[in-house]
Amino acid sequence: MRPLVLTNDLILLNAIEALLTSAGIGHVVLDQHMSALEGSIGLLPRRLLVEEERYRAARALLSEAGFGHALAVE
Repeated sequence: MRPLVLTNDLILLNAIEALLTSAGIGHVVLDQHMSALEGSIGLLPRRLLVEEERYRAARALLSEAGFGHALAVE
C-alpha cells in the first residue's frame, strides 16, 4: 500500500473513497479513530493508501476528477 492522500477534510476523503471504489481501486483509510485520542479537534490527518500496482492510475484518476490538490507529495 502506498499513501495517496493526507487530509483532515472528511467530505473530501469520502468523495475520493467513492471515486476509487467506483474505479475498482483498492484502498484503505488509516488514522480514522485518532480523533478519540486527540480530543476530536481534527488535528491529525487521515491517510488514504492505495494498492501499489494501482498507485499511478489512482493519481491520474484523482487529477482528472479535480482532486489533484489533495494528492500527497510523491
